[in-house]
Amino acid sequence: MTAKVIPYLMMDGNAQEAIQFYEEALEAQVVTNISYEEVPDLPSDELKHLVAHAKLRIGASELMISDSPSTLPVVQGNQVTICISTKDVSQSRRFFEALEKEGKVKMPFQETSFSAAYGSLTDKFGVTFLIDTEREG
Repeated sequence: MTAKVIPYLMMDGNAQEAIQFYEEALEAQVVTNISYEEVPDLPSDELKHLVAHAKLRIGASELMISDSPSTLPVVQGNQVTICISTKDVSQSRRFFEALEKEGKVKMPFQETSFSAAYGSLTDKFGVTFLIDTEREG
């Protein structure tokens, strides 16, 4: 089994500022930085200049960051989610289905413009997980 558990920070419109801060403070290397404007399924024109998804490498670890696409404000202290990333759709699906028992699905498990298979949910303990399947290539 190959899976990575990655902290995912959900920001309230200041993700780009956070990325720049972590680049300096933690010597992070920006691997990916995509704005909502670059995403084919843009939720709202108001979001187009915000960060839809960014991945930073800090040493041998990764940190993911995005601006929340929701109209609800991000509550500081509750903005960290756990991203489980695999390279196998069936493995990702197993994780998603196991975590959704007694939990609440936020986004159904499906192929997206940015993932071979992706879904988000809050488990029965109130922990939010993003299940991501990396595209090959």
